[in-house]
Amino acid sequence: GIVQNTRENGLGKEAPAIVYWPPLMNFLFGRKELDAQRTMTFIARTPRAGTQSLIREMQQAVWSVEPSLPVASVRTMQDIYNQSLSRTSFTLTMLAIAAVMALVLGIIGIYGIISYAVSQRRREIGIRLALGAQQRELKQMFVRSGLTLAAKGVGIGLITALAFTRFMKSLLFGISAVDPVTYLAVPIVLILAAALASYLPARRASSVDPVETLRSE
Repeated sequence: GIVQNTRENGLGKEAPAIVYWPPLMNFLFGRKELDAQRTMTFIARTPRAGTQSLIREMQQAVWSVEPSLPVASVRTMQDIYNQSLSRTSFTLTMLAIAAVMALVLGIIGIYGIISYAVSQRRREIGIRLALGAQQRELKQMFVRSGLTLAAKGVGIGLITALAFTRFMKSLLFGISAVDPVTYLAVPIVLILAAALASYLPARRASSVDPVETLRSE
């Protein structure tokens, strides 16, 4: 019969060609002149998978039949799965850490820029308040400035990501390099983070005392 592909070399690599045959047909397929890798694997389905007592019992069961037969690499399917993804998981973890650091730096940058703008425009803010500007309008003005900066950065980032994601296809499995959910969720998170970073200095700007500001000028 024909079975589905087995990606035994990792999810990022193509499945190799594999032929399965019963041990009793070893005289046909197990000949040394055939250029093939011959291995035998036994799979046991049990709720005790991974326990040391089960491993010892399995070894004793094999050795009771053939004492000289080595029993090597007794592992659970979870261990095999984790090992196959270890390199990919490490790479993606490092990328996630770098992404979080970039997000934090971006938030700090937006916060710093808006705070600097507030400090430089204190006189303007005082005049606006003295002429009847509402605090809500001042908040919106500075938050809008922060969101404009964030929108430009997100736009440049999306274009760059679309250009370079093709180099990461080998690290992806079961998902497209241009995943619409990812390209929609990430900008939303970035915009929300930028809004938060802009709101804090914008709130400080709206609390400026126009009398004190104009008097100091």
